[in-house]
Amino acid sequence: MTTPCIICVAITGSLPTKADNPAVPISVDEQIDSTQAAFEAGATICHAHVRNPDETPSSDPEKFALLKEGLERHCPGMIIQFSTGGRSGAGKTRGGMLTLKPDMASLSVGSNNFPTRVYENPPDLVAWLASEMLTHEVKPEIEAFDLSHIIQAHSMFKNAQIAALPYVQFVMGVKNAMPADRHIFDYYTATVKRLFGVGAPWCAAGIGANQLVLNDWAISSGGHARTGLEDNIRLDRDSLAPSNAALVRRTVEVCEKYERPVATYTQAREILGLRPFAC
Repeated sequence: MTTPCIICVAITGSLPTKADNPAVPISVDEQIDSTQAAFEAGATICHAHVRNPDETPSSDPEKFALLKEGLERHCPGMIIQFSTGGRSGAGKTRGGMLTLKPDMASLSVGSNNFPTRVYENPPDLVAWLASEMLTHEVKPEIEAFDLSHIIQAHSMFKNAQIAALPYVQFVMGVKNAMPADRHIFDYYTATVKRLFGVGAPWCAAGIGANQLVLNDWAISSGGHARTGLEDNIRLDRDSLAPSNAALVRRTVEVCEKYERPVATYTQAREILGLRPFAC
């Protein structure tokens, strides 16, 4: 299998704290340093949230602007993807950073259950976020927590709410949502190929111990992979991950196992239909 594998590193998220793992990068400076090491290890997408000094989630566009500036300086060419997820804010505050024109942004197109709450993505907010991404030329990454989210993404694509071929990411292993089930995973991949074409790029993310499982399934099946401390703070049952870069290196090893080259940022941008990096 020779198709290069894009590795996305989800550096921080909204939940893990330094009490969970001291390596979780909280400040913008920490995030830049952690991402640079992950970039050098092979990651070509940075999926980013921002935090307040007390480690609580934030949707402050100024923090996103500082992060974007630092990543562009220290990780030239890396694809910057901002989160518009519901843990970081409410309503349209979730998309306030889209005016910064990152390369990509996550887009959850439907609601589902999380461990202790309903992850709400009402249709009017989803439509607004999608329209902002169109306005500012930001490519959405569809975060699919359920089969219906893949179907909805296809509907939005047909209705021109999404400009180009969507990049769908399956998120599996969230308690009360979709488990890490191989039969379901295979049906997801078949559904993406049926709706968007055999060559449509897709990605998979596993939560907690399922991270390595989903890395293996995705890489061996021709998809792309997500890793990082947002989803998983451990290397194994007994060891905390010492960095985002360590999790990226582990994903690179899976690529080597299946003889898949790791995508450069130039290849990743071409695969995803993103604008080339201007040196």
